[in-house]
Amino acid sequence: MQRTLMMKLLEWKARPSRMPLLLYGARQVGKTYLLQEFGRTCFQDTIYINFETDSRLASEFSGDIDPHRLIGVLELYFNRKINPDSTLIILDEIQACERALTSLKYFCERAPQYPIVAAGSVLGVTVHRNQHSFPVGKVEMLTLYPMDFEEFLRALGQEALIDVIREAYANHAPLPGALHEKALELFKTYLMVGGMPGAVLAYLKDGRMLDALSVQSLILSSYVADMSKYASPAETTRILACFDSIPAQLAKENRKFQYKVVKKGGSATIFGPSIDWLVAAGVVLKCDRIEHPFIPLAAHRDLSAFKLYMADTGLLLCKSGVPASIMFSGWDNSTFSGAIAENYVAASLKAKGYPLYYWESKGTAEIDFILPRGEEVIPIEVKAGVHTKSRSLGVYRAQYKPDHVIRISHRNFGVENGIQAVPMYAVFCM
Repeated sequence: MQRTLMMKLLEWKARPSRMPLLLYGARQVGKTYLLQEFGRTCFQDTIYINFETDSRLASEFSGDIDPHRLIGVLELYFNRKINPDSTLIILDEIQACERALTSLKYFCERAPQYPIVAAGSVLGVTVHRNQHSFPVGKVEMLTLYPMDFEEFLRALGQEALIDVIREAYANHAPLPGALHEKALELFKTYLMVGGMPGAVLAYLKDGRMLDALSVQSLILSSYVADMSKYASPAETTRILACFDSIPAQLAKENRKFQYKVVKKGGSATIFGPSIDWLVAAGVVLKCDRIEHPFIPLAAHRDLSAFKLYMADTGLLLCKSGVPASIMFSGWDNSTFSGAIAENYVAASLKAKGYPLYYWESKGTAEIDFILPRGEEVIPIEVKAGVHTKSRSLGVYRAQYKPDHVIRISHRNFGVENGIQAVPMYAVFCM
């Protein structure tokens, strides 16, 4: 499967003065596959180490972590010469070997000629809890998210459709009706399958949604297992309670996260660290409320209000128990369709590297996403169907008079009353 992040890896490889690379991402988003594919296609040889399965090599990092000593150990262990010009070193599941994480600092300082990349499950959690071992300023960092809709289309062999969608987005020109409907149908399929590579691969094999659902269930179980593995029993209970509340949080008309939905009497003091754990693990995405849409947006955050979305829409639907029939025949009548649409847009924007913010005005008006683009701030409204009337957008426009406004819905491309219409399936173009 072709991943867009491969271009970032190629840029890293081409830099003359590169640091070791640390790849973040939730479990099962395809980190190992991507790095091994990077090694296979861009290097003559790859040294792959998994610290969870190879305790012998992990022990070699427990003492002296001088890079030149470690290179010598790896050459003897794999019985291959490590050439800095043609060998990629992959340190996988690096959270299982704290000293290996620390060694990246010394590779940066003493042996920068060696291309070395590291990745791991719930890496964000272990890094936050072991700051003393993190090589601050000595590594480059990238994050891999689940496959977005463009990557899904490419996996389906729909490259021509991708080109047509990109052209229509650039020109604000509607797609022919048949192509628009085809893109919407594929988009609904993507919502169910999601972007976890294992689920996509299972679906592609025979085109059976149930096969993807089975993989999604296993992934959700692995997330719960990680909670037990990397948190105390008391912490695990609170983390799981927050995780399990997400469908109910998004089903509300006001999707702001409410601690009382997790548990009666819940508060930020009780559940705040649990939410931080889920965000650090890459399992959920946090969308902060801003009081005023001015650059820099982070300076106008209201830290008391936020929304939580699942990092993958397919996992959200699996966890929520939404049947496929609703996606294809009952979308317009589903009370959960708005939540699904918002979650999809949040995941798509995050995969593009955008921070997630929304705007609310004293509980009377709300804009789903506020997108920073240079010095411009773009309000984005998300509508689940083709009915796009909105009082909130009118309130926002009257107050802030933005130059650029985007509405994402099931409608075709176009511009009307100064609002750019972007179909759901074209969010990857933004």
